[in-house]
Amino acid sequence: MKNRILAGLLALILGTFGVHRFYLNDIPGGIFYLFLFFISSKLIFPISSILGIIEAVRIFNMSNAEFDEKYNHGKRVRDKHGRVISHRNVREIRRPKRRKSLFPKKNPFKKSALEKFENYDFKGAISDYRKALDISPDDPELHFQIARAYSLTEEPELAFRHLDTAVRYGLKKPEKIDTDEDLAFIRIQPQYEAFKANGYEIPEKAIGPEKKDLLDDDLLLAQLKKLSELKKKGLLNDTEYKIEKKKLMELKR
Repeated sequence: MKNRILAGLLALILGTFGVHRFYLNDIPGGIFYLFLFFISSKLIFPISSILGIIEAVRIFNMSNAEFDEKYNHGKRVRDKHGRVISHRNVREIRRPKRRKSLFPKKNPFKKSALEKFENYDFKGAISDYRKALDISPDDPELHFQIARAYSLTEEPELAFRHLDTAVRYGLKKPEKIDTDEDLAFIRIQPQYEAFKANGYEIPEKAIGPEKKDLLDDDLLLAQLKKLSELKKKGLLNDTEYKIEKKKLMELKR
């Protein structure tokens, strides 16, 4: 946004060279002033200097509204304190930038998992942490916390995998893996030194393919539940129930 006083001063002081015209984004007008200066530079008072003074008087006699209408497209935007701001800031005020959160969704399981963890219910904490990760799978802190729980339940493979994922997703201060008391079990594992040397990430092929916990398979749970219900209703005897259950377990291996 152009300033009326500054434009007037430029016209008064540097109007000989058309600086005020360049300031007001009137490039042809500025070039015209330079042309007048060169053709009348031998005169004691160049023509462009006279025109500059006239322009300065005209600008100083204009109201802010008139100046804005002519040179600022009729707009004068002010902030909440009444200060005039430039056009380049108008978009930012009218449409503030939205800060994207890494984890925008509400995740009630984070709190319940932490409460269970602090009450030494590590299995319950793991269950809730897994639910929390279903909502926020790229939350490094969640992966770190569930790794602590897996360490305390002496499940090193799962703990290493979640620590690896936490670091890959940008865990703050990954060196805390070296000092966290709940990860003591992990640090005594033979693969820990290689894990640490690789930047707290699992070295390629160092740990075998991830094993799925069958009890975490929702489809399997539903099928087992259905079998149990059929048994309770007397539609399956013990032998049939065991055979069908064995078939399901073998299919999921």
